[in-house]
Amino acid sequence: MPDLARRICLVAGASRGVGRGVARALGEAGATVIVTGRSSEAGPRTDARPEVIEDTAREVEAAGGRGVHYVCDHTKEREVDTMVSWALRRFGRIDVLVNAVWGGNEGFDGERHADGSRFGTPFWRRGPASLGHALETGLYAQYLTSRAVAPAMVSARQGLIVTISFDTAGGYLGDVVYDVAKAAMNRLSLAMGAELKPHGVTALALSPGFVRTERVVEAGQAEEATETPRYAGRAVAALAGDAEVARFAGQMLHAADLARLYHFTDDDGSQPERFTIQSQETAR
Repeated sequence: MPDLARRICLVAGASRGVGRGVARALGEAGATVIVTGRSSEAGPRTDARPEVIEDTAREVEAAGGRGVHYVCDHTKEREVDTMVSWALRRFGRIDVLVNAVWGGNEGFDGERHADGSRFGTPFWRRGPASLGHALETGLYAQYLTSRAVAPAMVSARQGLIVTISFDTAGGYLGDVVYDVAKAAMNRLSLAMGAELKPHGVTALALSPGFVRTERVVEAGQAEEATETPRYAGRAVAALAGDAEVARFAGQMLHAADLARLYHFTDDDGSQPERFTIQSQETAR
């Protein structure tokens, strides 16, 4: 693991899932990690779930870093701007932003979404609200957060913005809402990478595999999952510690490829291969 003891990292959407794994991995590297999200011990929780940002901050501390939590709805411009202003006043800078915000699975019970549809239900049999929600809680939330953080990074002429997404280059992802939302997030990363690179700031996207998140475990798919959330987290930590990370500006990177490049492993010591939705369907 790289030494990130002097880095200030912001992980947006760190209550659970990949965001929590990224925060913990950055903590393993010694970073100060600001973890944000809507689910808190002192307030409402997404889908009434038990995971909260305070727990994530404690996991960062236990891993060896410094964890700080801040309640923020990343779909609200004022809340995002206020949170970033607070972070800059307290810590002076933000070195790494990880956009792990994703609400596309809210209301999903393991089989059906809130509108009654399953993954892969034809788009003409789904209501339009599902796409609007996925774009708002993914693309729009990530845009607002990046927009708020970018000025400080540009001023410092350094910084890294990592968007947690899923690679769409291999073809259709099997569900219109999921496919369109991820493709849009990937394109945002490419565009931000192009605009920020001349200012010394690197923006890129990261594609994990089939991650063993809390929702995946509850859906009975733990055995099918290929990796833990910390696998992607260690990829982010490795990128944050790479002095030549600018060579990846605007690109879509895979956690599996970075594991081999930077020589890190998952919790069990393995290096899971790239995951594609198509390969999973073939295996079934």
